Amino acid sequence: MNANKELTEERKCTIETVIHVIGGKWKPTILWLLLDSSKRFSELEKRIPGITQKMLAQHLREMENDRLITRTIYPSIPPKVEYALSEYGETLIPVLQTMCDWGENHNRPVAKQQVEAAANQ
Repeated sequence: MNANKELTEERKCTIETVIHVIGGKWKPTILWLLLDSSKRFSELEKRIPGITQKMLAQHLREMENDRLITRTIYPSIPPKVEYALSEYGETLIPVLQTMCDWGENHNRPVAKQQVEAAANQ
């Protein structure tokens, strides 16, 4: 069986493809942080509490391989490396915005319930 046929059989639903490419705990957050400007590894690490260097490096590598981000190395000492959304990665902006909007709408009732529960105690 060739690789393309295996890929097609593995991901018959296109949602599975989306989840494979941008799914997981950290990838959407990394992409969201790169929306406004390029970031250095250390900047991303500081802005994502709880992510390990190993996991950040792995996700950046995967997203670079999937052409969602670009990695630019500047010839300086010490070397400066920046990550940015690629032109192809920018096609995810509406998806990420919709995810953000959905999350805000989802959190509203939860926050309201928490305020009401605290007031009743």
